[in-house]
Amino acid sequence: MVTIADVARHAGVAPSTVSYVLTGKRSISTQTRTKVRESIRLLGYHPHAGARALATSRTNVVALVLPLRPGVYLPVLMRFVTAAVTTARRHDMDVLLVTADQGAQGLRRVAGSAQVDGFLVMDVELDDDRVPLLRQMGQPSVLIGRPAAVKGLTCVDLDFEAAGARCVDHLADLGHRYIGFLGAPSVVYQRNAGYAQRTMAGFGAAAMRRGIASTALPAEDDYESVLASVRSLLRTQPAMTALVVHNEAALGWVASSLRALGRKVPDDVAVVAICPDELAEQMHLTSVQLPAEELGRQAMELLVSRLNGQPTAPLTLLPPKLSGRASTAPRLRRA
Repeated sequence: MVTIADVARHAGVAPSTVSYVLTGKRSISTQTRTKVRESIRLLGYHPHAGARALATSRTNVVALVLPLRPGVYLPVLMRFVTAAVTTARRHDMDVLLVTADQGAQGLRRVAGSAQVDGFLVMDVELDDDRVPLLRQMGQPSVLIGRPAAVKGLTCVDLDFEAAGARCVDHLADLGHRYIGFLGAPSVVYQRNAGYAQRTMAGFGAAAMRRGIASTALPAEDDYESVLASVRSLLRTQPAMTALVVHNEAALGWVASSLRALGRKVPDDVAVVAICPDELAEQMHLTSVQLPAEELGRQAMELLVSRLNGQPTAPLTLLPPKLSGRASTAPRLRRA
């Protein structure tokens, strides 16, 4: 096992110099620091986590609080996780996974154990019971998502209200006057998830602003449920010629449900999805991008900044980006 003394001999410096390079406790010249880091790389040296924690009061571990509960689409969740973990490793940090179903009690337990330096929290509810604790804890935190009030927090999110509105504006500009909305599973709205509530609110407000007749329903993630929801939308609004879908798990069933009800995409019903670009490209769907990787990366960078004592804004909102594909067409052409 390579030791700090081995690194010092290889770099031609004192062991204390290697320690200062690792901890940043003293200013070291750029030339010496580069020489030491090159020796660390060549020898494959890894600092002992316990010793490093004692020396720096840092564990170099952050907790990633995951929403492993009903209504969460795991393939998209893993995009957030992969980006966050990859970014953490670039900063020589490890990630401890904590499930969100443990709530505030779980956060309190992990914070009290001194296992982590900070928290990255996902699947934030509008009235999230973890927020008061996050404001009080000694460890910094960053939220992917945002509660109703962001004061005293650091949050990064897609502007979901603007995303819902962007879908409506795109379809209205194509001449559609009757638009349906197929949302997340009902359990997501029941727990007041911010992203779901804000998207539906943005959709409704834009429809009202544009004079669009609209109907919104949740959708579960199986074919029979999606078919029932689409049928209900068409029954409520027989003239519906466009559909906004904010449910990645349901997307695969939307076209087949419409087809079973005698509607073709885009000839009879245009479809816009809010989802990752890769998924939309596979299904040839016009979409507003869900930038999961960018949100995961930015969230971890913000947490690193907070750990280093740098100021961060309470809220960073990413603007929605719409990409047109084969699932939408002007209403006049289809008429």
